[in-house]
Amino acid sequence: MTKYKLPFGKNGWGYERTPDMSGKTVVITGGNSGIGLEAAKVLVSKNAHVTIFCRNEEKAKDAVAQINEHATPAASIDYVLMDLASLESVRAAADTYLKTHETLDVLLNNAGLMMIPTRTLTKDGFETQFGVNHLGHFLFAQMLYPLVEKAKGRIIAVSSIAHRWGLERIKFEDLNFDEGYSSTVSYGQSKLANMLFIHELQHRLKAAGSAVDAYVVHPGYADTNLQRTGPGGIEKWLMVVFGRFLSHPPSHGAKSLVLAAADPEAKPVTFYGPVKRGGLGGPVGETPIAPWGRDMDAAAKLWHVSEELTGAKWDI
Repeated sequence: MTKYKLPFGKNGWGYERTPDMSGKTVVITGGNSGIGLEAAKVLVSKNAHVTIFCRNEEKAKDAVAQINEHATPAASIDYVLMDLASLESVRAAADTYLKTHETLDVLLNNAGLMMIPTRTLTKDGFETQFGVNHLGHFLFAQMLYPLVEKAKGRIIAVSSIAHRWGLERIKFEDLNFDEGYSSTVSYGQSKLANMLFIHELQHRLKAAGSAVDAYVVHPGYADTNLQRTGPGGIEKWLMVVFGRFLSHPPSHGAKSLVLAAADPEAKPVTFYGPVKRGGLGGPVGETPIAPWGRDMDAAAKLWHVSEELTGAKWDI
């Protein structure tokens, strides 16, 4: 893997680089907490019209109130309820947005689950981390793609340095981990799927002559609810202990999200995020992608499998 880069200077990318977003529409999944919430705050402060998608209405309303405190008079913030663990819910939420919007400048697929200790399945029968982190977002992006195409916009996936963990390929023969479930390996597979999705998406977009671009980012070791509500047992204990020394606030973790969403110098299929300590922290720049995260044969296969599992046929 190549060494990290700091194209924005030794201090890394900062929010001062965020341009005016007047008239721009942004969708953020999981925008009610953590890095999604922080990204929304920054974007509405730059005049963007932001819609957050999340499961819980009470938390959504609370998040909207928090984000509104940072909004300019030209900005707006609202929410749509969506459960990524249900393809029916994803379709209904996407339909709601499609009925009220004509274009979409930025689709930021941020929501996710992390290191669930016990194997569980989504409502559609998929291993939960793969189903939520990848398949739900795959369908959501497919449905909203026509609006992004009209806006010549951006589609962003929040992956993780965990795409490098232990699993150097997608387990196509056992996507649901019916045998040998591991919370860390299954999480790594879902984040590898995010990475491969963006590579295949960008390949298809450019082959079709589309003006849309695909981006992939990671937040480093951001101190969010993801670490506290996902892992269990010894893994949760280790997260708490090491988090005290290695983590950074969500506001730093969200920098790569805003970079990909707004900076005119952002490059497609470039892994933006903290660059030090293997990507856990430090200034935000370009971090290495594992060779298996750039396997285009695997990316193409994952795309076809994802279309079959979700019924989401992309018109690209």
